[in-house]
Amino acid sequence: MTYCYTRRGVLLAGASLSIATLAWPSLFAASSTLSAAKIKRLVSPCGIKAWLVQDATVPLITVEYAFGGGATQDPAEKPGVGHMVASLLDEGSGDLDSKAFHERLDGRAIKLSFASHRDYFRGSLHMLKDTKEEAFDLLRMALTSPRFDPADVERIRAGVLANLRHHSTNPASLANRKFFEVAFRDHPYARQARGTLESVPKIEVADLKGYLRGVIAKDTLNIAVVGDVDPDALSKLLDISFGGLPASSDSTPVPDVVAAKPPQRVFIPLDVPQTVVAFGGPGVRRSEPDFMAARVVNHILGGAGPTSRLFREVRDKRGLAYYVGQHLVWMNHSAVFVGGSGTRADRADGTVEEIETQARHIAEEGPTQQELDDAKSYLKGSQILALNTSSKLARTLLQHQLDKLPIDYLEKHDAIVDGVTLEDAKRAAQRLWGDGLLTVLVGRSAVP
Repeated sequence: MTYCYTRRGVLLAGASLSIATLAWPSLFAASSTLSAAKIKRLVSPCGIKAWLVQDATVPLITVEYAFGGGATQDPAEKPGVGHMVASLLDEGSGDLDSKAFHERLDGRAIKLSFASHRDYFRGSLHMLKDTKEEAFDLLRMALTSPRFDPADVERIRAGVLANLRHHSTNPASLANRKFFEVAFRDHPYARQARGTLESVPKIEVADLKGYLRGVIAKDTLNIAVVGDVDPDALSKLLDISFGGLPASSDSTPVPDVVAAKPPQRVFIPLDVPQTVVAFGGPGVRRSEPDFMAARVVNHILGGAGPTSRLFREVRDKRGLAYYVGQHLVWMNHSAVFVGGSGTRADRADGTVEEIETQARHIAEEGPTQQELDDAKSYLKGSQILALNTSSKLARTLLQHQLDKLPIDYLEKHDAIVDGVTLEDAKRAAQRLWGDGLLTVLVGRSAVP
C-alpha cells in the first residue's frame, strides 16, 4: 500500500498505478537508443502524472519537471525571489547543510538543478539507475525542507548581484531587458526573472518560503522521464519526491496581455564599440491555429542559418551586421517575436532600416513557394536532431505538456508542418510584421 501526504500531513491510501501507452514511430533511425521508444502516460498511487520513455540502452535516468508560476509569482516590488529560491534549493535540506548535501549529490553522480522562468519553476534530475532511490529522495528533501541558512542565502545573493552588475553594462542584456519592459509595461512579463540591483538586496528568507508555499504543489506539476526505469518503479519514485507536496498551489492569477503595438523605437546610450539592436513585436500564442504558419514564416525571415532573408540581405549582401536573427517566444498569457543584431555604431541606422525593409516586404508579399517548401523541410529535419539525446527528449516532452499538446504530437508534427499553405504563411507574415517593429538600440548613437 502506498500512502500520500496531504497539506495537513494526513495519510491517505493511494490508488493503483494507471498507465496509458502510445507507440512512437521510429523518428531516430540514426539512434538505436531511441528508435523503438514508446511514450507512456502514467499516474502514480499519489496521483502524480508523468510521461515516460523507457530506454534501457544505458543505465541512466533523466527527469524534467515544472510547476506553474515562475517569475510571474515574484512580488511586484521584489523581482528575483523565484530565482533566489532556484539557486538555494540544493544548498542544504533537512539535517544536511550545503556541504553535506552537495557531497551526497557529487558522491553518487546525481545532478540536480532548478530554474525560475516566466511562467514556470522548472527542475532537472539526472542519475545512474543504481542511485535512483537516493536521487529522488534528495529531490524530495530539496523541495520540501530547504534550509535557507543565512550564510548560504548571503553567498547566493552576492553571486546574483555580481551577475546583475555584469549585465547592467552588457548591451545585449540591456536591449533585451528594455524590449520586454516596453512590450509589457506594468505586466509581470516586464519584470526581470533574475531580479534587479535594487530588489535582490531586499529579498528575505520569509519571501523565499512564501514563494515555495505559493508555487510548489501537485496541481500545476508536469513531469517527463526518459531512461532505464519501468513504470512501476517510476511510480514509486515519483511518490517519494512529489507525493508529499500540497495538493494545490496558492498562486496569484496572471492576466492575458498583448504586447505593445509597433512601431516604437527606444535608444539607450552606452559607450561600447558595437551597437546592439533588439527588435520584435506581438507574436502568435502556441494554442492559436496560426502558430505553425508563424513558425514557418519566422524561419524564412530570420530563422537559423544563412538561408533566412535577414541573414542574406543584412549580413551577406550588405555587410551591415555581425549577426542577425529572430525567434518566436510564446508564454501562457502572451506571445512575441524577438530578434537581435550587432553592428558598428556607424552602421546602426542602415542595419535597422534594412531589417524594417525586409519585415515590410514579407508582410506585404509573403514568402515564395520555394521558401515555404525549404522552410518545411528544415523544420521537419531539425525536429529529429532536437530529440537525439535523452535530455533533449525529456525537455521536449515536458514542453509539449506545458503547451497542452497531445501525447502523440511527435507523430503529428510533420503533417502539421506540411499542412501550412502559402496563404497561411502570407496571413501569418502580415499578422507578425504588418505593423512594423518595436526596436531598442544600445550603443553610441541613436537612429534618427
